[in-house]
Amino acid sequence: MKSFAVVARALVLGLLISTPAMAGAKVDINKANAEELDQVLVNVGPSKAKAIVEHREANGPFKTAEELAQVKGIGLSTVERNRDLIEIGAGAAPSGKDAGKPAEPVTRQ
Repeated sequence: MKSFAVVARALVLGLLISTPAMAGAKVDINKANAEELDQVLVNVGPSKAKAIVEHREANGPFKTAEELAQVKGIGLSTVERNRDLIEIGAGAAPSGKDAGKPAEPVTRQ
């Protein structure tokens, strides 16, 4: 019984120490390196983080979080699990036929 109390205290202490470090941690999937992606995203280890960076370098910046599902080994469930941790930075530029085209002004009536 005494050892259970010691283990329980150790677990609580470990959670208290690690939670502030990860609380509020977000990662910009268009700017982060593989190590940062590995540290912040849940169920994304070093190999998946490297695949994210390689996909971004080969295909350009991500426009939405859902585009992560195009990376081998990343599914929509992983994207949903990490939605609050993912940021899409300014690296997300327009592509295709709209690239280089100025944005149309918004008119309000």
